Amino acid sequence: MKTIKITLGSHECLAELYPTLTAEALYNRLPLEGKCTFWGKEVYFMVPLQLAQDADAREVVEVGELGFWPVGSAFCIFYGPTPVSTDQRPRAYSAVNVFGRIIQNLEVLPQILPGEAIRVEAL
Repeated sequence: MKTIKITLGSHECLAELYPTLTAEALYNRLPLEGKCTFWGKEVYFMVPLQLAQDADAREVVEVGELGFWPVGSAFCIFYGPTPVSTDQRPRAYSAVNVFGRIIQNLEVLPQILPGEAIRVEAL
């Protein structure tokens, strides 16, 4: 399983990628950089990649999961409820391709501020 480092401002998280086509496509484009944007307890940034929605794409995800939002070409990290959540689980605005999960330092995400730099790179 492939591992990536996600640097958000002065904090770092590690994530493992699931064996999916979306994960492979994103991994092959690394490094990726942007600015942190928030929607509830989801941090995301736009990436220069166009991918179709996977057959198993979903709106309800688990805390710590990574998703690619095909509609907006965004890399998303879910760490709690969003404005459309119906319970404490994260819920994307519309279906995302779930492609990995944070395995280290998920607890730093609430400390990140809008506009901080985000960088995703291979390990």
